[in-house]
Amino acid sequence: MKPVYLDNAATTQIRDEVIYAMTDVMKHHYGNASSTHSFGRSSKALIEKSRKAIASYLNVSAGEILFTSGGTEADNLVLRSAVRDLKVTHIITSKIEHHAVLHTIEQLEKEYNISVSFINIDSKGDIDYAHLEVLLQNTNKTLVSLMHVNNEIGNILDIKCVANLCKANHALFHSDTVQSIGHFALNLQEIPIDFLVASAHKFHGPKGVGFVFIRKNSGLKPLIFGGEQERGFRAGTESVHNIVGIEEALKTAYSNLDTERQYIQELKQHFIDRLKTEIPNVSFNGYSGDLQKSTYTLVNVCLPVSAEKSTMLLFQLDLKGIACSKGSACQSGSIQSSHVLAELLTDEDLQKPSIRFSFSSYNTKEEIDYVLNELKKLIV
Repeated sequence: MKPVYLDNAATTQIRDEVIYAMTDVMKHHYGNASSTHSFGRSSKALIEKSRKAIASYLNVSAGEILFTSGGTEADNLVLRSAVRDLKVTHIITSKIEHHAVLHTIEQLEKEYNISVSFINIDSKGDIDYAHLEVLLQNTNKTLVSLMHVNNEIGNILDIKCVANLCKANHALFHSDTVQSIGHFALNLQEIPIDFLVASAHKFHGPKGVGFVFIRKNSGLKPLIFGGEQERGFRAGTESVHNIVGIEEALKTAYSNLDTERQYIQELKQHFIDRLKTEIPNVSFNGYSGDLQKSTYTLVNVCLPVSAEKSTMLLFQLDLKGIACSKGSACQSGSIQSSHVLAELLTDEDLQKPSIRFSFSSYNTKEEIDYVLNELKKLIV
């Protein structure tokens, strides 16, 4: 069996269409987009074409899209500027956000002495919307930061509900949508969100490029200073081939959204069905085992294996050519367990191995069966 890649929540294979588009730019459109000659104007035109296309998928204006190096930079830009420039003194978030958000908020707490409130979550990782309403009664200038799709357990936030609650209470709303853009359609004319971030490599685009949506007249200011690129919001020579790459990846993702979602959802359902049938006492972390309440792209399972046996499980799967993960790839190499699962699981279940399997349209049912057969050999 050839190697099986089931770690698509960490990063995805670049589509051939994206590689072709990027290669053409690198070969024929190598001018600096800030130059006024024809080579520069050609590059600038490609950037603006990409910006306009991406804006159209979200139903926003092109001027509200800024290109970044990825989701982490975009999260930092929004959170830091909100505190520094918009004078936000109170941030509401949850303890199961991505570390790009949590660690930035921790640093802002030290630097600016802001107050931070954590929304109550249930044992499945869902937020308490009634508690959010209570927290929003705070009279200080407030920003809410909640991710749309959790990158470890796949839970889906009711992003429109949160946006409306924030608007009704005069709070700003920022959402890390790195795991949902390219997989879910979002109409930002219907969702009154203020700031949204995305990263190309999560939807079969290149690494090192993402974008941030900043609602018009937000008052946000730059994080990186220098030249006037990205209307002064992000200095530095633009990576034209990467920007064209993210446009092509997003275009292809949304062109094939319904077909690929159905295909991947069937893979996930098959995976879940076989797990339940063949591995007694398996459990699903968060709502990842529920196709209605979680993203169709991942499953996070707690396996009935002793602590002694669990330490080598990922390594043994890797030897079989199976790529999966314990949680966020950003924590790779860390001796600490997942901060997300630490909030949800009992001490007993935390001793068992929890593994995230995440799917894409490049996976096949035959691969799923191979993974489950090998997994069963290792733990049953």
